Amino acid sequence: MIKKFFLWLFLSAFFVLFFSCSTKKNTIISRNMHALATKYNVLYNGQVAFDQAKLQLDDNYKDNFWELLPIEPLKIEEDDKQILLNPSAPPSEKNDEGTSTATGFDRAEEKAVKAIQKHGMDINGKERNRQIDDAYLLLGKSRYYSQRFVPALEAFNFILGNYTEHELRDETRVWQAKTLVRLQNEELAIETLQYLLKNLNLPLELVEDGHTAMAMAYKALDSSQLVLKHLDSAVLFSIDPKQKARNLFILGQLYRNEQKIDSSNLYFERLINFKKAPLRYKIHAQIDRAKNYTKKDSTPLLLARLKKTIKDRDNRPFLDELYYHKGRIEYLNDSVKIALNDFEKSLRVQNAKEYQKELTYEAIGNIYFDKAKFELAGAYYDSIIAITKNKNEKRIRRLVRKRESLDEVIAYEHIANTNDSILKIASLSKTEQEAYFQQHIDSLKKIDELAKIRLENSLTNTTGFGNLSDDTSKSSSKGGKFYFYNNNVAGFGQQEFKRTWGNRALEDNWRISAKKSTIRENKQTDIAIAEDNFDTTKKYDLDYYISRIPTKKSELDSINTVRNDAYYKLGVLYKDQFKEYPLAAERLEKLLTYNPAEKLILPINYHLYKIYANFDEEKSNKYKNIVVTNYPNSRYTSIILNPDKVAASKDANSPEAIYNDVYCDYDFQHYTRAYQKTEKAIEQFKDEPIVPKFELLKAHILMKTKGTEAFKEALSFVALSYPNTEEGKRAVEILENFDNDSVN
Repeated sequence: MIKKFFLWLFLSAFFVLFFSCSTKKNTIISRNMHALATKYNVLYNGQVAFDQAKLQLDDNYKDNFWELLPIEPLKIEEDDKQILLNPSAPPSEKNDEGTSTATGFDRAEEKAVKAIQKHGMDINGKERNRQIDDAYLLLGKSRYYSQRFVPALEAFNFILGNYTEHELRDETRVWQAKTLVRLQNEELAIETLQYLLKNLNLPLELVEDGHTAMAMAYKALDSSQLVLKHLDSAVLFSIDPKQKARNLFILGQLYRNEQKIDSSNLYFERLINFKKAPLRYKIHAQIDRAKNYTKKDSTPLLLARLKKTIKDRDNRPFLDELYYHKGRIEYLNDSVKIALNDFEKSLRVQNAKEYQKELTYEAIGNIYFDKAKFELAGAYYDSIIAITKNKNEKRIRRLVRKRESLDEVIAYEHIANTNDSILKIASLSKTEQEAYFQQHIDSLKKIDELAKIRLENSLTNTTGFGNLSDDTSKSSSKGGKFYFYNNNVAGFGQQEFKRTWGNRALEDNWRISAKKSTIRENKQTDIAIAEDNFDTTKKYDLDYYISRIPTKKSELDSINTVRNDAYYKLGVLYKDQFKEYPLAAERLEKLLTYNPAEKLILPINYHLYKIYANFDEEKSNKYKNIVVTNYPNSRYTSIILNPDKVAASKDANSPEAIYNDVYCDYDFQHYTRAYQKTEKAIEQFKDEPIVPKFELLKAHILMKTKGTEAFKEALSFVALSYPNTEEGKRAVEILENFDNDSVN
């Protein structure tokens, strides 16, 4: 009887609880049971899924610290923009990480929907389950991070329209404003946040979030001053260490963009000293502090800090950037060797970032360029072009043009240096010539003897062809027994080959040394670099060297003329194409010491006047006086004294009038006469602004007379020689269209 009584009691209690927990009955038991089930079961699991997905989203987000960081680390892929137009579309899932994150937010949304549908107690138009408002907030936030902004906004609007709890409504307003920013309705977002921030009793967390969201809205509107103001306020009321660190970093970047370097440094220093900041922000704050370096800074202090940071094992993922910026500071302080060493270390860092490699290659290339080691510079520029993924980026296009122009510089530098050496040796006495070449021969013998000894020492460790049955010989850590697999022997062999034959391409008839490298010059004719017809079998023969020295006056005069022409073209190239004014001045001033032809003296002095105007006013005035005093009736003097008048002149001998005359000949199909006049005009108005117009017209004349290939070649010259002019840009456009359209 007792057992039956307790069984009856249990069943009665169960049925009472079951029927009293209906979502349609407004009883204290029903309200509390559904609230508990919602909070500690459905919503708990949904919140856990949301928190895990949000953490993974933050961890997987890759900031591009070379650009201005977004205030909120949420990357919207190009494909995901369709979500704005199709709210019902599922979130983009491009990889495992993205799929995992999206699944986490989907699960959170699923739990929020379940809480609303299963435990919602909408009785007489009023929600009786006090946890359902949290379910709607979780629903909106999950949709937001799934980048389904229209459905997210619907959830937030529902909360604001149906619930009265102040703290919930304030938090919802922040999320509503962020969603409006994503939907490009910044004005309404700002209005919402302004209303919210008037509440002086807001929790600090919501004040921080409100100002951060306001900064997002103003950033979308490009109101940089207001972005600074609200990020400053967000930092002041900060609760979240991650967002505070991010806001501090962005403030440093923004002040740098405003050219307020002292303020930028202040925020980077605050971030460096912020103990709770994530490591990536602290390290990049140091890096960006180094980017702001000027001679006013304490160089020893900055370098000491960078060295200490580099030594810390925890900072290994950032070594490529740290070494690069340390190298920049060393270079700016004229420690070029240390800078090059730091740049090389940056390149050797394992898993170095590709964009950082590009910057490092470019820095090294620029150093060698400034040292006039153009082949080395070109090799580093080639490395950038090989690894970059942004072929159409403006920086890369400019670098490609610079690299192509380097071929011309390298050729002219080769001509200038070679002919300088020939003329110097030719000026020596017979005894001095013999002593010079005997010293060269002795050095060759020492090098060859040393190489022979090293080769013999390496071969003593092998048995010639080795044990062919020994499979381990090929994979030996020291290179193997078979001499083709011995790295040391192979290296010596390569060195000996280069010493004997020089650099040879892998091609048929590689022994033939008389191969010409050509470049394009102003007249679009090929310049052949001196042939290397040296007989390597006579490299120890003193008489052979002496016999190769030119002695005839006509030969020496020819070498001198070619050398002087190369120096002149180098000066103009450095001035106009590379803006390397000290290099340009050095080449042209050196040319003046060689007694150049009379026709070159006036343009040389004019170019030096223009070059020094960029960095040395005293020297600029010196060359200006030479031109004006010694050549008072020249066009160069007119340009110097009356530039506006010369530009406006329209007489028959003005460049503009001559161009119109040539164009008329071209228009009336007198191509031969037009070509001759163009050639003459280019020579007459050398280095004046109108020359690119003549060059482009000349290209069109070649199209009519010699065909498409000549046209393309001429266009390439215009594009490379005058990249910053309208004619150069037009030439690039025409060349790009060749791939798709035929030229009429």
